[in-house]
Amino acid sequence: MGFVALAVLGLAAFGAMWWLKLDRALWSTVGAALFLGAIGYAWQGRPLLAAAPVQHRATTTAIVPDEIAMRDMLFGRYTQDSAYIMAADAMTRSGDSSAAARAVLGGLSRLPRSFMLWTWAGVTLSADADDQMTPPALLAFRQAARLAPDHPAPPYYLGLTYIRAGQLAPARAAWTRALALSPEGADYRREIAIRLAVLDRLIALQRDAR
Repeated sequence: MGFVALAVLGLAAFGAMWWLKLDRALWSTVGAALFLGAIGYAWQGRPLLAAAPVQHRATTTAIVPDEIAMRDMLFGRYTQDSAYIMAADAMTRSGDSSAAARAVLGGLSRLPRSFMLWTWAGVTLSADADDQMTPPALLAFRQAARLAPDHPAPPYYLGLTYIRAGQLAPARAAWTRALALSPEGADYRREIAIRLAVLDRLIALQRDAR
């Protein structure tokens, strides 16, 4: 039944895009995401396993105020896109990372060309995978960069996600690009430069400890 549901979901997704007359360029992105999901299901899914009650995670997750301020500088606060991001924040605080990702993906169904939501899809999809850089998360970051190639937010959050996954080398490359894309005088440029300097120090400490 799992594969049938996946097929129905794929048909429904493409039917909705056809009905909404969305840009055909978006179709390939959605198709790739569904394909990656199918691969993951085929690899890890166990459709014949007996059902069991879901264990709800009662833990809560704090959101660092400095990162909220940084996001506001990069994205702005009072936008249509930010409503979905703030909804995801509420889910994250309650400890429900899956709901946070669904909130952002729901926003993308209405605003498919929002680089902000594609960026945050990468953040939340990674968080829902225990802070690992999964193929769907990376795909979301790449779509954000394609929609806003000159904006520092996609590479900044790509780097932050790599750091949470413990991958410092690609994180540094992403933050270096984010700094290069930041205009002189922007408040967030100084913040990115500080974070990059701290990351460089951390990389050096790890290298010296070997």
